[in-house]
Amino acid sequence: MLRILGRKSSSNVQKVLWCCDELDIPFEREDYGAAFGNTKDDAYQRLNPNSLIPTVVEDDFVLWESNSIIRYLAASHADRTPCLYPADLRTRARGERWMDWQLSTVSPAQAPVFLGLVRAPEAERNWAAINQGIEKFRAAMTILDGGLAEGDYLSGAEFSVADISLGMYAYRWFELPLERPELPRLSAWYERLMDRPVFRRHVMIGLS
Repeated sequence: MLRILGRKSSSNVQKVLWCCDELDIPFEREDYGAAFGNTKDDAYQRLNPNSLIPTVVEDDFVLWESNSIIRYLAASHADRTPCLYPADLRTRARGERWMDWQLSTVSPAQAPVFLGLVRAPEAERNWAAINQGIEKFRAAMTILDGGLAEGDYLSGAEFSVADISLGMYAYRWFELPLERPELPRLSAWYERLMDRPVFRRHVMIGLS
């Protein structure tokens, strides 16, 4: 059985849990990271030298980096849900560019906002960093809204791993206490994600 090492409140772990449930892959999850610690242990660092989560273990195969994990899972179980990792290379590439963009643009933009408003005590909030992050997060979500003009989902007409990669950031966008411009395509896409029971189960669990 697939082992998923990482706490369920981590956005990167949530990607993997969501993907597994979309594909009906049995798994066991073990708490690692944050308050649970243990990512600095020698045993864990032999699996993942970055001391980050998630890490997955499947027999003697070990993989880390959440987007790589969900690509692997979707490709290795393509018979179950073919659209999750499209066979057509152009359709796949349309989605994978958004996955790379999530890593390079969305994640660093939202990090100071999330950490400042959710994790930091009110008296210790760095408002300069938070406000700068809000501007970058807002700009990124505006770009995402524009990208959704190409289809209902980030690869086009069908749901794919690209939507998993960005979905939890949409949840943060709509849940964090900040002013949001009207982005109708983004809102409609988020509504479609909320229609998926596994999204609600693994992502819509509160911010912590």
